[in-house]
Amino acid sequence: MVPDLQPTLGDALLRARPLAAGDFESLYSIACDPLIWEQHPSRTRWQRDVFANYFEGGMASGGALLVTDAQSGAPIGSSRYYDFDAAQRQVAIGYTFFARACWGRGYNRALKALMLDHAFRFVERVVFHVGEQNRRSRIAMERLGGVLVGAAAIAYHGEAVNPNVIYAIDRARWPACARQPAPAG
Repeated sequence: MVPDLQPTLGDALLRARPLAAGDFESLYSIACDPLIWEQHPSRTRWQRDVFANYFEGGMASGGALLVTDAQSGAPIGSSRYYDFDAAQRQVAIGYTFFARACWGRGYNRALKALMLDHAFRFVERVVFHVGEQNRRSRIAMERLGGVLVGAAAIAYHGEAVNPNVIYAIDRARWPACARQPAPAG
């Protein structure tokens, strides 16, 4: 079975749909904020040419999603599925970013929950590669129920190799994690 790595997903807070080439300018209008990338291994991703490489990687991945606000329809971020491994029954979720106006308001958790629910229709495990020094993303993974399972040097599309930690959530654990209320903060 070949999974749908570019589904259309949504809830009362947000919508996610396949990223299209015409989404570059609206997504870059969010991504050009240097503070979004301050803890990310690719700290210069706010620069147009660096972001263009990120966007190109998303388009090439076949799993990139544009995230919009459910009420206004305005773009607010992006994420993607990648590294689907049928033999291991595993897929990765990552490359996620949101406009700072969405931080601390439940958007990241809502998106990850939608993506995890979808992924667990066809895999047993979802992994997340997080920049080793990205404290904000590491805390978000732990709050979501991610378990730290290792570390790896990861080369993002056309970028330098960076140290990452790897979190995992298994299908069997996800229902209990999903029921946990989101911690404040």
